Amino acid sequence: MQALELADYRAAVARIYLTATDLADFRAQRDKLFANHPQSPIPRGTAFEGINYFPPTDEFIADVDLRDAPGEIEINTDGPDGVVRYTRAGILDTPWGELSLWWLAAYGGGLFLPVRDTTCGPESYGGGRYLTDTVKGTHGRGVEMLSPTRVRLDFNYLYNPSCAYDDQWLCPLAPPENRLAVPVRAGELKYH
Repeated sequence: MQALELADYRAAVARIYLTATDLADFRAQRDKLFANHPQSPIPRGTAFEGINYFPPTDEFIADVDLRDAPGEIEINTDGPDGVVRYTRAGILDTPWGELSLWWLAAYGGGLFLPVRDTTCGPESYGGGRYLTDTVKGTHGRGVEMLSPTRVRLDFNYLYNPSCAYDDQWLCPLAPPENRLAVPVRAGELKYH
């Protein structure tokens, strides 16, 4: 049953995020999951040689303030999920510009941080990348809560949404307020 396979895939993602010993181990485990799991976003029958990344860098790791800023956004996925609603958990004051950290306004909720920067299109996925989407099990790597008002961001963990690999997937993309006017050369590169 596909639903149980998907639940298993999300559990595997969470295990990687919670148990990888370092960034290299994280990336190796992710490649293995993408290559072997039936719910991988990589189209079946595709020769998969691994995910491409920018080299690891400390340049895009920062502890930043999270300030309260109410707000809501609706993102139309144009798919079975329809319009997905998020409430703003706060605004992150990063060295590269402000980013809104979102909370999924649905059963169970979850943090969501989509980011689009000037590498999106030429070097990385054009629609933007995610730093976290805890609904999918991405806990504690790209976005780590240090306190209710302080967050560690590690852009080495930026990753492409599933729609970057195959058109069968529909994904919420970075809203205009989460677009940085600088290149973030960290994390995952374009797949194709």
